[in-house]
This record gives sequence, structure tokens and C-alpha cells, in this order.
Amino acid sequence: MSAAFQDESRIRARAEYLRVGVCPHLRPVAELLLQQGRPITFFGQPWTKNCRHWIYFEGVIDVEELKRNLSLEECVAIHRHRGTHDGSEQGFICSLDNDGVMGDHP
Repeated sequence: MSAAFQDESRIRARAEYLRVGVCPHLRPVAELLLQQGRPITFFGQPWTKNCRHWIYFEGVIDVEELKRNLSLEECVAIHRHRGTHDGSEQGFICSLDNDGVMGDHP
């Protein structure tokens, strides 16, 4: 993938996130990562219709640290997927809204 295409894709993902957002349960996580300067690599519906708005950030998200430092609601859970052929991810999901905030799997 060319750098120009990747940059354009990230600009579109950020614009879509700013337009639509994620649920209020995950918003503190997403906003903190944006404040830290993390680039958004994808925003949208990643896998199935069961997933609503998922935002992917570049790099590994330290989910344990964020869980300790943010007051997250009970509907927010740590999600880890170590895929073999379908990608891997680590982040948070909201069981009420089916939204997700993801980064790379460590």
C-alpha cells in the first residue's frame, strides 16, 4: 500500500470517526488515544453486522493501564483476538452498543 493511499485512508477514517463517533461507554478510551496523538487506521464496521462502530488505532493499546486509569462502565470489556489468518487485535468492546476501540495485538 502506498504512503499516499495510507494517509488518505487515515484522513477518511478520522473524519468518519469525528462525524459518527463511538458509544459514550468507549468514548473516553478513544478520546484519550487521540489526545496521545495515536493515528486512526480504520473506522467503520469491521467484521459482521453484530459490530457497529469500531475504531482502530496504530500500535498496541495498553488495555490494563487504561482500565486502571479510566472509570469504564461494566458493559466495557477487554477484547483480545490473536488471529492466525484473519488479523489480530486488542482493545475494548461495549456489550451494549457493539462498538469497539482496537489496536494491534502485542
